[in-house]
Amino acid sequence: MKAKRPTKAQRLSSTTINTLPQTTIENILCFLPIREAARTSILSREWRYKWTTIPKLEFDSSTLSKGKNKEKLPSDIASARKNMDERCKLFNAIHQVLLMRQGPIHEFTFHSNKSYRFYELDQIIFHLSRNHTVKKLTLALDYMYSYKLPLCAFSMHQLKDLDLHYVVIDHQPIVSVFGSLRSLSLIKVKISTKALLHILSNCPSLKRFTLLGFIGHKDCTIIELFDCLHVIEDLTIYGYCAHQLVLDSVPEELSTSQIHLKYFCFKKMSLDGNHHLTFLAILLKCSPNLEHIVLEAELGYNDENEIYSGILEKYSDVWMEHLKELVIYYFNNSKPSMEFVKFIISRSPKLKKVLLISSVVHEKDEELEMLKVLLQAPRVSPVQIVVKKYDET
Repeated sequence: MKAKRPTKAQRLSSTTINTLPQTTIENILCFLPIREAARTSILSREWRYKWTTIPKLEFDSSTLSKGKNKEKLPSDIASARKNMDERCKLFNAIHQVLLMRQGPIHEFTFHSNKSYRFYELDQIIFHLSRNHTVKKLTLALDYMYSYKLPLCAFSMHQLKDLDLHYVVIDHQPIVSVFGSLRSLSLIKVKISTKALLHILSNCPSLKRFTLLGFIGHKDCTIIELFDCLHVIEDLTIYGYCAHQLVLDSVPEELSTSQIHLKYFCFKKMSLDGNHHLTFLAILLKCSPNLEHIVLEAELGYNDENEIYSGILEKYSDVWMEHLKELVIYYFNNSKPSMEFVKFIISRSPKLKKVLLISSVVHEKDEELEMLKVLLQAPRVSPVQIVVKKYDET
């Protein structure tokens, strides 16, 4: 008598993946888009609800299946109806997923490049703040309609990572917030100076901070900002913010040394005025343990930049004992640019590498000439200097 062939469900139950611990299966499912993770429910009865326990949820426009609208309407009406239908379907899908949850949510991501108003997010954030110990929250929205962050978001006391894009924070929380937060990214966030300083001063464990936003500059200085960043290790600032933070009159050093800071990235840096270089000089002087500097900069094309030279002279006592790497994007061979690199290599005894990614060097001779000038400059370490074309990176 022939033995019965095992059914598909029986074959599946004996596979390696089915014998893995539940936490391992959840980690695997986290790498799938939520739609694909939900589709695993058809594999077998045992797999029907496995996807409902994954701790990481990510939603965007691709969450929805693409349907075809056969109704012919004027383009503007059709576009408005399509946006409304997509928004309703997206938030209905999110609510259904949340209702079917059988485990905690540790990470929640919502990003959209659609021009919607996201009123429904208020209910979702309220639900997350009341029912889950969310540790990472990402809201990356469209610039057309900035989303006002509801007050209930500040009750997520277990939050360790907060990433906000095009969000409005126009109120100051009245209680301590984000006591466990370790990473904060504010990209194009509209926030008052008072609210920003209040949030930062109530994040005693903050290690990583990125700021590109529309902060109010009244009564806000670089001193106030760094007084709130007690244990910061990784800092990214965009030039627009530095211009707001540095007033016409600033001290030569901060009241508190940034002894924990190891990585600093300065994006959209410009030396057309003195604000950006002053910000950078103060930071270098007050960060004795800095190891990596990344600048995305056009370091001035004006060879007679007196403001630039004066600032470097003012901070001539800077000494970067632990600096290991300097990277500059959009580097050019103007006098201010070259002087800045010389300034760094003459004050960094442990510097191993300088990488200059240039958008103006086109010929090998230009690259060699630049290297020759820098290699002849005084150095306090056997640093490797590399020049690359921007299109080679």
